[in-house]
Amino acid sequence: MVEFYPEPLAGQTLRASTLRDMLPKTARKTADTPRSATTTATADTHLTFEVEANAVYTWWGWLKYDAPAAGDINIDFTVPSGALGEWTATGVGIGRVVGATDAATPVVQADTQASTGYMVRVETTDVAAARAFGGLGTAGTPLSVDLKGTLRMGSTAGTFSLDWAQRVSDATATTVYTDSWITMLRIA
Repeated sequence: MVEFYPEPLAGQTLRASTLRDMLPKTARKTADTPRSATTTATADTHLTFEVEANAVYTWWGWLKYDAPAAGDINIDFTVPSGALGEWTATGVGIGRVVGATDAATPVVQADTQASTGYMVRVETTDVAAARAFGGLGTAGTPLSVDLKGTLRMGSTAGTFSLDWAQRVSDATATTVYTDSWITMLRIA
């Protein structure tokens, strides 16, 4: 079934607000954000959206980050009460660097965060659950994560935010860089 929002009707006067509602909305980071010595995921101040009750959204994005091999990055989302959905991402797996605290030999891993390592993370997960991605441990070597998902809102409107922190607390900062972005499109 093809979905779109809003549904223009024959003879309807199209207002600028209606046309804006038909367009995807993009949140882009305008400054780097470093975080060190923390595993508490908090909302990225740039990558947030206000979402409406009973709406359905698709979203996609790109994160540019740098993380120490011992710290990695943990990505999570905050959604309003009653919201459901799934997300997936393609990015560097954890435990891919020899000598890191995780296993030096990555293996295919099924829907869990474990110390056996990942080559690439690609599984889907609940929109309110976290996933970790690896760091190289070489300062100034940015990596990226391609994100996408679906958000089905319940009866409560609110804020959808990308939250993140280090997977393992490390004194060397994990940084999410300027120009990372998320685009949301309301489809119902």
